[in-house]
Amino acid sequence: MPANILMIGSGGREHSLAWALARSPGVQAVWVAPGNGGMVGPATEGSAAVAVAPVAADDGAGIIRLCRDKAVTLVVIGPEAPLAAGLADDLRSHGLTVFGPGADGARLEASKTWAKQLMIQAGVPTAPGWLVTSRTEALEVLHRLGRPPVVKADGLAAGKGVTVANTMAEAEAAVDRAFAGAFGRAGERLVLEERLEGPEVSVLALCDGRDLVLLPPAQDHKRIGEGDTGPNTGGMGAYAPVPFLAPQDLEHMRSTVFLPVLAALQERGIDYRGVMYAGMMLTATGPTVIEFNCRFGDPECQCVLPLLEGNLAAVLQACALGQLAEAPTLSTRGSPASACVVAAAEGYPGPVRRGDLITDTGSASSGGMVFYAGVGFTETGQLQTAGGRVLASVGLGDDFDQAFEQAYNRLGQIHYAGKTVRSDIGHQVRRR
Repeated sequence: MPANILMIGSGGREHSLAWALARSPGVQAVWVAPGNGGMVGPATEGSAAVAVAPVAADDGAGIIRLCRDKAVTLVVIGPEAPLAAGLADDLRSHGLTVFGPGADGARLEASKTWAKQLMIQAGVPTAPGWLVTSRTEALEVLHRLGRPPVVKADGLAAGKGVTVANTMAEAEAAVDRAFAGAFGRAGERLVLEERLEGPEVSVLALCDGRDLVLLPPAQDHKRIGEGDTGPNTGGMGAYAPVPFLAPQDLEHMRSTVFLPVLAALQERGIDYRGVMYAGMMLTATGPTVIEFNCRFGDPECQCVLPLLEGNLAAVLQACALGQLAEAPTLSTRGSPASACVVAAAEGYPGPVRRGDLITDTGSASSGGMVFYAGVGFTETGQLQTAGGRVLASVGLGDDFDQAFEQAYNRLGQIHYAGKTVRSDIGHQVRRR
């Protein structure tokens, strides 16, 4: 049983993971590196203490020292960038137990081209795509297609490297932005992909290299504007579970998407121990994979974890050790609906204002949960905005109307200048 856990990362995803892990039986302390100003929490009945450590997510040597100082028995890596950089490999080479794939497995997210080739090898349904390495080559493919595709940066772009073009002009503008350096090295190669139609869902699996368990599916909202308009963001909200997916649908995804990809990874000698996240479009011909990620989704993680009952820490440790078959079972809580609404800073997803004081007039008794992301402290110890997505409010209920009412009510008690919130998160499932 992992007594002391180190969580790597600083966003709302990591805050929700620290919250869930601290509530796992047998856990004594959860450290988050580098964490953020809103994460710290004392030990309470049924929950371990959560503390932050000023060690950067890319400081492998510092993380190893921290693990030794705190007698850490399980490391959970949240963000994709340190996974792609090989942090899990480095920590494992020093004898640490790590939940998170190595750099080889993290290519599922770090290279859309590599992931596309793996899906084809595994026979997984995915949209046709074309790799281009120059603006000229991209424009040639666009003109040959004669219809606007989805334009994707090949590498990691913090959830902002995808443009779902509605017109050829939008597609050409996306190509121009990428090759002008908007995404740095991540945009030096692009994948132009056929646009699919249908609802999009996020399904997360916990993997131990040979087997996996699926978590409740979620649906997130990528666009900044009401009615799913405007540029893509890292995610402005989500809800779970997805009511139009039955258990047999999830089993179909398990057998036709997740297990074939896991087998294809094994064929390449990759021992994938961590989260496998499939973003899928439910098309007229069945589920089709849009993308894979190598970590928990954000904000999907914030609304999925509160639905779970059981010892999450023990399950993640079992995955890290390749022993998922011996792990305790995770189940869902009595409240069947979870809603997550993100509050961003003014200007997001572009350049944002920072340093605005955050006041919270609510309390735990008012219901809902708040997971902090882009926040820091002033010199006097008050929370202030420090990033694009500032926080997420999560509500639980017997139905989605109750869950979203709780989430929005809790969010209404938090104030800072320039607060940016979509009022229509979950419009697909809300009745009022």
